[in-house]
Amino acid sequence: MDIKRLLEESSRYLMNTYNRYPLILRKGRGTKVYSIDGKEYLDFVGGIAVNILGHCHPKVVVAIQKQAQRLLHVSNLYQIEPQIKLAKLLVENSFADKVFFCNSGAEANEGAIKLARKYAKERHGEEKFEIITALNSFHGRTLATLTATGQEKFHKGFEPLVPGFRHVPFNDIEALRAAVNDRTCAVMLEPIQGEGGVVVPSHEYMKGVRELCDERGILLILDEVQTGVGRTGRLFAYEHFGIEPDIMTLAKGLGGGVPIGALLAREDVAGAFVPGSHASTFGGNPLTTQAAIATVETVLEDGILLEECRRLGRYFMRRLAGLKDSFSSIIVDIRGMGLMIGMQLTRDCAPIVKACMEKGVLVNCTANNTLRFTPPLIVTEKEIDTVTDIVEDILARLS
Repeated sequence: MDIKRLLEESSRYLMNTYNRYPLILRKGRGTKVYSIDGKEYLDFVGGIAVNILGHCHPKVVVAIQKQAQRLLHVSNLYQIEPQIKLAKLLVENSFADKVFFCNSGAEANEGAIKLARKYAKERHGEEKFEIITALNSFHGRTLATLTATGQEKFHKGFEPLVPGFRHVPFNDIEALRAAVNDRTCAVMLEPIQGEGGVVVPSHEYMKGVRELCDERGILLILDEVQTGVGRTGRLFAYEHFGIEPDIMTLAKGLGGGVPIGALLAREDVAGAFVPGSHASTFGGNPLTTQAAIATVETVLEDGILLEECRRLGRYFMRRLAGLKDSFSSIIVDIRGMGLMIGMQLTRDCAPIVKACMEKGVLVNCTANNTLRFTPPLIVTEKEIDTVTDIVEDILARLS
């Protein structure tokens, strides 16, 4: 089909909610994607941290094919075998005792907000409903998760927002401590702020948050939509900090490219949800849960993939740190964990994203000035070198 006509039809028929590049991707394999005109791209966006095993991983594809021939959807009026198996897999490899499945990260976070409020009201009374989140956080696009998000640019035009949310500086335990009051029912944080610029908190802060929640009898919700399922080199990012949440949300990497979200919680907290409290028609249907089983099992297999993620993440950050030494007037900071890495610049990074694309590399920009790299866990050193060399060449021309 004619590319120009497709782009015209995109403009004509799709709502204008994205600043899309004029690039139409047709197929992908591993770390590479191919445009409709046959050009190859090395993909370090990964569907925004979704394609944890790369594109069309054989185990995920086969799982989807087999399930599609058996059963696609039946609704949660009935027991769903792969849903049960996936819940067991997640519980056995996390802090949690119970799981609720939905379709996206925003839905998972919406569920977490509802669960925290219901639990607190039943335990402590009607006035305990406020949730504290962090400035520069991102929790989703529903009205409640939008309000939870600590970035005003996402709020504009959607007021009045949902009451009951307060925002404090990230990685500042004293600011958090000062914000907690008798109405506080939960603290909701990303272990690493993704859309906020790949900001990694200190171990002391995360431990302090857990201790504060225990002291004040409030819940700790960790939004692991972007960090979960191996992205940071552990199955879940909370493992790096030596703490456990009361509630955790997952999505992005969980399905290996298939839309699925999950809300995990301790037994006593999960008990606040009873039939009728919360639901999702498509949540945890046979197809998505079978894809997620294949994804999680592959990530966990022998621990090799997670170990390589940690090793390659350190390697990538060393390479980028070398660029920082050479381009100190442009690069402010290199930060991240595992294969979730950000390079903060002194300028808008959109032109660099475009220049990378022209050279056959896909990266993206977050917080306006931070290049974000979220390649699949199957990436190689050679591919990391390719991306680093291309970024270096672009920065050299800029400087």
